[in-house]
Amino acid sequence: MSPCEPLPATKASHSDVSRVLSEEFGVTSNAFLPEQQPLSRLPDQYYAPWETIVSSLSSHIQQQTLRQEVDRLPVLSTDRLASEAEWRRAYVVLGFLTHAYVWGGDVASEILPPPITVPLLSVSRHLSLPPVATYAAVNLWNFSSVSPTSDLADLDSLTALHTFTGTQDESWFYMVSVAMEAQGGPIIPVMLSALSALQHHDLPATTEAINEITSCIHKLGILLDRMDERCDPEVFYHQIRPFLAGSKNMAGAGLANGVFYDEGQDGKGEWRQYRGGSNGQSSLIQLFDLVLGVEHVAQGNASPDSYSQEKKMESFHREVRGYMPEPHRRLLEFVEGRYPGGLRKGVEDLLVTPSTEGNDGERRELREAFTTATKALAEFRNKHLQIVTRYIVIPSRKENKAKGSNLATASSRLAGDDDKKLTGTGGTALLPFLKQSRDETFRAGDFSR
Repeated sequence: MSPCEPLPATKASHSDVSRVLSEEFGVTSNAFLPEQQPLSRLPDQYYAPWETIVSSLSSHIQQQTLRQEVDRLPVLSTDRLASEAEWRRAYVVLGFLTHAYVWGGDVASEILPPPITVPLLSVSRHLSLPPVATYAAVNLWNFSSVSPTSDLADLDSLTALHTFTGTQDESWFYMVSVAMEAQGGPIIPVMLSALSALQHHDLPATTEAINEITSCIHKLGILLDRMDERCDPEVFYHQIRPFLAGSKNMAGAGLANGVFYDEGQDGKGEWRQYRGGSNGQSSLIQLFDLVLGVEHVAQGNASPDSYSQEKKMESFHREVRGYMPEPHRRLLEFVEGRYPGGLRKGVEDLLVTPSTEGNDGERRELREAFTTATKALAEFRNKHLQIVTRYIVIPSRKENKAKGSNLATASSRLAGDDDKKLTGTGGTALLPFLKQSRDETFRAGDFSR
């Protein structure tokens, strides 16, 4: 079966769907996480200089020695990276070093030095990812587990390989997302089978699959609700969040022009602006949107200063696909192309066509199941909004006496004027964007409009 063929509709074909997902799109039993745990160290001693610094990252940041240590690094070649796992490991290490260098001082560094820039650009080209700490770098490829059953949805068994702060709070913040990704693993074949089943007008199979989708979303919400257990809002706002910021729409935090990626050869280099890592870069959440047919408009892509302006632009949700691993990006493109409008379009078309004898009950059950699923995803986004309020909005309203300039100090200055001006790590107008995404999800289940 090629990825260009419609995926099979029956439950018996889930193994075939899983095989295609693995072979063509890099989806594992752990969803968009790797099948095996990520490398905790590059095996070639040639890369020991990187590993030595990243293993003591939080200490270097606290002692303000990180930039000096990085400046003394040799410019290492990526030619000795021997496997995809090693390329991913290099991306994680260099991503953390990049953000530590840029944000690890009293003021942001506008220049990224050659010892990071040169290998990072090479690794990023190989992986088809931007040279910045994406969601893949800080979450998908940055975990270890002590679970005897290798159940990566077991949040208590997970630990981040690297953090900027050395705190349990930061590790927990990342691992909540990792556990949610793993929790979504079994539902991905179900989602694709639901789309195919509806195309084949198998209403009972579609309804059953949609109910499974709803159940999975509820489980994700339960994991998200655990954020408060070990991640303190004040620690997150003041210590963790500043390091996750990108260089796009970050003038208020000290990067008016972005970051100059210095390649070290007679001034060779380039000013670049990238979004920082955020959960908006999760392929799993975007897959839920595409499968359910949630439509996001472009306005949410705007910066805080331009949010009120009406302009044609690529939506944030579509733009950040470029921040996802390339095989995962292709899966989203495949689903979008093969099943335009997702389940919503299929259900809507079904509701406006004359019913056949005896299937009124099946149609009603399908519509109810679909509406319930969209409400579940909207409520999940509402939980996220509540967390953003506790972890960002409320702390930003408090007096911030910290010296220097970063995302925390910039957010505290803005919040005094207008919460709508708060910027997310991805560079969006934080609250308007999240509220818009939630409302668009609710609207997907409304067939009265």
